[in-house]
Amino acid sequence: MANLSTQITVLEFRENNIHGSIPSGIGNLINMEYLDMGKNDITGNIPVQIGMLRRLQALYLDSNRISGQIPSSIGNLTLLNSLDFGENNLDGHIPPSLGNCQRLSDMSLYHNNLNGSIPKEALYISSILIILNLGDNPLTGSLPSEVGNLKNLAILIVAKNRLSGSIPGTLGNCLLLENIFMEDNHFEGMIPESLSALRGLQSLDISNNMLSGEIPEFLGTLHFLIYLNLSFNELRGEVTKNGIFNNASVIAVGGNQKLCGGIAELKLPTCIITASSKRKSHYLLLEVITPVVVMVLVSILLLSFIVRRYLRRPRRNEQSSAPPFPQHLTISYAELLKATNGFSEANLIGVGSYGSVYKGILDENDETLIAVKVLNLDQRGAAKSFNSECEALKNIRHRNLVKMLSTCSSIDFHGNDFKALIFEFMPNGSLEKWLHPEADGHQELRKLSFMERLGIAIDIASALEYLHHHSHAAIVHSDLKPGNVLLDEKLTAHLSDFGLANVLSEFSISSASNGTNSAAMKGSIGYIAPEYAMGGKVSTHGDVYSYGILLLEMFTGKRPTDEMFKDGLSLHSFAALLKWLAKKE
Repeated sequence: MANLSTQITVLEFRENNIHGSIPSGIGNLINMEYLDMGKNDITGNIPVQIGMLRRLQALYLDSNRISGQIPSSIGNLTLLNSLDFGENNLDGHIPPSLGNCQRLSDMSLYHNNLNGSIPKEALYISSILIILNLGDNPLTGSLPSEVGNLKNLAILIVAKNRLSGSIPGTLGNCLLLENIFMEDNHFEGMIPESLSALRGLQSLDISNNMLSGEIPEFLGTLHFLIYLNLSFNELRGEVTKNGIFNNASVIAVGGNQKLCGGIAELKLPTCIITASSKRKSHYLLLEVITPVVVMVLVSILLLSFIVRRYLRRPRRNEQSSAPPFPQHLTISYAELLKATNGFSEANLIGVGSYGSVYKGILDENDETLIAVKVLNLDQRGAAKSFNSECEALKNIRHRNLVKMLSTCSSIDFHGNDFKALIFEFMPNGSLEKWLHPEADGHQELRKLSFMERLGIAIDIASALEYLHHHSHAAIVHSDLKPGNVLLDEKLTAHLSDFGLANVLSEFSISSASNGTNSAAMKGSIGYIAPEYAMGGKVSTHGDVYSYGILLLEMFTGKRPTDEMFKDGLSLHSFAALLKWLAKKE
């Protein structure tokens, strides 16, 4: 290996049954950017010379028999995006120098013999870290409160260690956390209320610890939570029947001797109500009944209003089904190049104003499909579009929004800047191809039925309702059209392409509908609200206008730019004419 050309940038030996140790001469490969030697039979130590590969972006040595300590020189790899030393025989402490790797988005040191405490310095890694896996090591001490600095953390795994102390309340600062695995440790104290801020939490396992106190009520209000394991702790009190606690197949609370109540399937003892608690319950009952009666009366008055809004009711609390791929993937340029067969024409599925979209297979073993949007950075505004889309999508989740799995901001193998967005793949393509199959050469697609069109229209309305009124800040999509509506295998609609989106500040949310934001507006001809052409301000009304045009197109089959619309005839007047003819019949 030491005699290889110093110009080599990618070296992949994964799953080749390679024996022996890593030579110290590896430090000569100073231009190396991607090194994968995982799943072999490599032994010996990690040479300190590994720290000489200062251009390295991805380093995979997982699933070998490497022993010894992690060299502190690893902190010299300041461009590193992905680090995986999992499933080896490494021992010693986690080097604090890892805190120098400010571009790390994925760090996996699981299933080793690492000991000592988790160094605070290692948690000063840039907030771009998405995956932190330190599971299955004999680590001791507490989980440092500095873990709250990892603002973009999505997956935290510290299970099967010897960690103690309380669960840090600062975890509530990691608002994008989706999966927390802390089982089989010695954590104690109460489950922190700050975790209620993790509205996107999907899995929480804190079993086999020494946690005490009552089960917090907020766990029953996390609408995306699909797995909860609280078993074998010292929790007490009544188990609620709300939310996830109403499904015994996805929760575990056994081994807590002082729990009671809950649904029958949990087989917990009935809670004993004392006389004092009965009197307290009477007072609580009065406090509850009074506002309930008032709410019933108000609900009757608002019934007609609710019926009118039915077709565009928000679905922000609906739980989306779990996708068949890991959450928040960490993907390098080299992996994208491989997944898309070198960004080949055969994988090209669409071309837009600022880039191209390719279909890719992320993992050849399970054939995980992804859509990769590669920005053409030579196009003016492409970089701004990349930033806008990241800003719009980083804090939002909804069943009718296309899910961004990851981003890649790096350099290609020619030294050019490279930016890409990675999304879940939508097998049924865009609504555009279904509405106008002949124009796009997709005659094999069947026509959408009326009910399918209606369902798609409701899906789009639900996405807009969420963006305008229920996300962390009001978001104006700014480019609503059939080409930006993608359909999954069940023809459920997902709104995509947020490259022109405007995230309004919290100050302007209340005034967004009045158009007080002064940001510039772009969009697609035929779908842009007329007031924008006259210098009007950005507002959610612009999206509503575009949605109206989209509805007319869906149910008339005519684009707003169709050649028939001239001499005063427009899509609006054409739809009105159809309505008049229908009445005449």
